[in-house]
Formats: sequence, C-alpha cells, structure tokens
Amino acid sequence: MDTHRLKTFVDTFWDDAIVPSLVEYIRIPNKSPAYDPQWVEHGYMEDAVRLMETWARRELAAFAGATLEVVRLPGRTPLIFIDVPGDGSDTVLLYGHLDKQPEMKGWAEGLGPWIPVIKDDKLYGRGGADDGYAMYGCFAALHALREQNVPRARCVIMIEACEESGSYDLPYYVDHLIGRIGSPSLVVCLDSGCGDYERLWLTTSLRGIAAGTLTVRVLTEGVHSGDASGIVPSSFRLLRGLLSRIEDEATGAIKLDDLYVQIPPQRIEQAKAAAEVLGDAVYNRYPFAGATRPMAGDRGELVLNRTWRPQLAVVAMDGYPTPGNAGNVLLPYSTAKLSIRVPPTLDAAVATQAIKRALEADAPYGAEIEFDAEGGQSGWHAPQLAPWLAKAVAQASQDAFGKPAAYMGEGGSIPFMGMLGEKFPDTQFVITGVLGPHSNAHGPNEFLHIPTGKRVTMAVARMIAAHHDRPK
Repeated sequence: MDTHRLKTFVDTFWDDAIVPSLVEYIRIPNKSPAYDPQWVEHGYMEDAVRLMETWARRELAAFAGATLEVVRLPGRTPLIFIDVPGDGSDTVLLYGHLDKQPEMKGWAEGLGPWIPVIKDDKLYGRGGADDGYAMYGCFAALHALREQNVPRARCVIMIEACEESGSYDLPYYVDHLIGRIGSPSLVVCLDSGCGDYERLWLTTSLRGIAAGTLTVRVLTEGVHSGDASGIVPSSFRLLRGLLSRIEDEATGAIKLDDLYVQIPPQRIEQAKAAAEVLGDAVYNRYPFAGATRPMAGDRGELVLNRTWRPQLAVVAMDGYPTPGNAGNVLLPYSTAKLSIRVPPTLDAAVATQAIKRALEADAPYGAEIEFDAEGGQSGWHAPQLAPWLAKAVAQASQDAFGKPAAYMGEGGSIPFMGMLGEKFPDTQFVITGVLGPHSNAHGPNEFLHIPTGKRVTMAVARMIAAHHDRPK
C-alpha cells in the first residue's frame, strides 16, 4: 500500500465527509440512558442513530453486498450492525458507540457540550472523541483500502448506544447477533486513549469498576446543631471514618488486600517505557488547581496507579444543602456515591462484596449503614500480540505518525472488551483511540484532535490489510 496515497485519501475523506457529519452529531444531546432515563421520549438517541445510519448507507454503496441494519431489541437501546463482505472466511470486528456522557459544568467561554467548535485542529463538543468518530473512522479505513485495491477480510462494524451506561444492553445484542457476527480473528476498538498525539498507542488493559452508594443515617430528621452536636454523632464524620476503612486518606492507597492483583512483569516494563516516552506529560495533562501535585514522584508508578492499582473516587454526595442555603442543622444522613477502579484481572463482583463487607461491618454508634452495591464491571487484559500483529502495529505507527508505537493500560473501562475476550479467547485485539492530553472525555471542553483521528484511521487500514496477509 502506498503510504502517501493513503494519507492523502484519509485526510481528504476526513475533511470532506467525516468532520461535517461529526459537527451535526455533536449538536445532538443523546445522553446515555443512565443520564437520560426518558431517552425514548426525548428522541435524541434516535436522532443520532438516524444521522449515522443515513451517512453510512450512502457510503455503503461503494461496497458490493454490504448491508446495514439498525437492530432494535424490545426495551433496549438500538445498535447499528454493518456487514461489509471481503475475501475468505475471516472476520474483523470493529466497535464503537454513539451515546454520550452528560453535559458537566465548566465549559470555556464559547464552548459547550452541544456546540461544535473547530479551533486549532480540535473539534470541541461532547461525544466527538468519545466515541462518535469511531464509525466514521472505520469507513474511512475501508474506503482507503478499496481505493488502492488492497484485499481484506470481511468486516463487521457494531456501534452500540449504551456504553456510557455500562453496556448493559450489549450482551443481549451479542447473543442475538452471534450467528451473524461469526468468530472474529481480529477485534478493533476505537474507544480508548492515547498518551500523546505523536504515535499510535495500543491499550494493553482496562481497569474494572466496583460502584455503589454508601449511606450513613443517624437521625430520622435534621435537628438544631447547637442542641444536638456532642450528643448525636455527625453522619459526615462516620462516613469519613468508614471510607478510611478502604482508603488511606494520606496516600490514597486502597487498604483492602482483596482489591489487588499481581501485576504482570511485561505490563510493569511497558508502564516504565510509556513513562519515559511521556515524561512529565504523565501528569501535566491534567488541570491541577493551584499547587496541587500528583500522588507520587515516580512517573512509572503513576502509570501503574492509573492502570493496574485500585483507586477510590467519591463522585457524588447527597444529604447536604448548598452553602448558601445551609442552616445550623445537624443533618440526618450523608450519602456518597463511590466509584472504585479495580485491576484489570480482578473479578469486580468479588471486589464489590469485599467493599460492602468492609463498610457495613461494626457500624459506629450503631448508626444505620448501607452500601447499596451496583454490582461491578470487570476489566480486561489483552492477550499477547501475535507476531504478525506486533509487526503490523509497529509498521502502522511508523507510516501514520513517523514514530514507534507505544503500549499502555487505560484506567477506564470498555465492557465490550471483556465480553468479547470471554467469547473469543483466541482473538487478537487492537484497542486504540484519540483521547489524549486535555481531550477531557466526560468533562468540560472535550475535544477530538482531528489530525490524530486521521492518523489512527491510517493505522487501522494498515492493520486490516496485514490481518488479511498474515500467516494462516
């Protein structure tokens, strides 16, 4: 394949066909069902599906025998299923999602979650990078191969609409479509991150998540703090103490042995190598306030903290008025939503139960303590790359970016990967993406770095071609 010709085609296709449609996609507030329980009535998810379906059907005309179906199981979010025939009996499965995280506060002036803005090679707005570009990038790669008459295997593209809610609808679709999916020998997922915008990054692991809501109740109703303090224990103090059972508040280290695993030596070495490549970008990609410092001085340890070690985040609180509305009242209860990231190879259900036991045991002062566990979502650990794929990844990064590829785990979750890993244990995986420094998925000022989207598309085309030519 001619690399210059590939780059020219992909750049032009992105500029002319992809970016204009992504601009329209960003305008649609199609929040995932967890954040919009009335998603059916609001119709925004349907708007996003219709936009992508219309665009994809137009592009499918170039591929003989290709089909597209919007699959709709009763009571579930829709799924776009695209089947593009190829040579031989092999199948490549390409994955992405079209649902979005909620708005969040703090967008810069002139920006907003549903306001697409292109500035300095970045397309700002919710969902462009996470993960609206995925379907478009897949088509661009297939078009690029067709343009140079490069053979490839059959390609199946699946775009779900429930990923940001934990992909709870996806297992039903996989079971429903398994006969049509077949047994893919290569899975390509474009919903991950990149350490920088200078090279191709492959994701080697994904942490799981154990989540739940911790409530401490000490009263049936609020009472005057001057009357009750010193007699009635503060629900916040008790909650704070309970959290110290699972996390060291001075270091952030998780105290529960059940939440740790042995980190594979190869992943430790890759973390060190990634830290060397990134330098201070390991931590300065985050918008630290004031003189806030990272949790460790060793960059390699920071990478491992983010990818293989358990960590706690309190992501919401309830039971409190806003400061402007606060009276001198000892509050009846404190509720905290806990999100605990767990190592890639740890059973999240086991982790959740360990957390529940630790929090609910021996209630201080006999207070009502409940940890309402939401279950868990186990992580994923990539199988070792086959020699042909390792070579293809290296070549794809050099051709697309001009630099060697890098490997690193990600701290978030993609539920589909664990599901596919169980169903297809012999499958090879390429997990990559465009969520690099400051792209801020899930937060304010999310952006898609357009040049990286183009380069990742080139790399995907290269790897699909190499998959066809691999030793059988």
